[in-house]
Amino acid sequence: MITKGYKQLLEEASAVVEEVSMEEVLADKSDDLVLVDLRDVRELDREGMIPGAVHAPRGMLEFWVDPESPYHRDVFAQEDKTYLLYCQSAWRSALAAKTLMDMGMTNVKHIAGGFKGWKESGGPVGERPKKK
Repeated sequence: MITKGYKQLLEEASAVVEEVSMEEVLADKSDDLVLVDLRDVRELDREGMIPGAVHAPRGMLEFWVDPESPYHRDVFAQEDKTYLLYCQSAWRSALAAKTLMDMGMTNVKHIAGGFKGWKESGGPVGERPKKK
């Protein structure tokens, strides 16, 4: 039997993870942000993604971030950037951001409202980049 459900996990994450509003994201024209899409590839194929975002499947995120991991991705080694995570509804991104904070990352936030909110706010949507 579980002793802590998803609602409590989300509450705990929300208490420590900074949420960035849709207006802030849409207005930010700097190169300081790395948008990270945590959704499954089927979601990306079906709905598209924010242009310029990096796809990091939620199930691989910790492995891609950790430089000790054989799966490490260099995109996560930019300490001068802020990693702005998003998923469909901001649940996975809140939990993922909390996990990255638990790993020691201080430059991580997530988008309030997720990809759904992004689309509803008129944010641009593009296709998932094809593998090279």
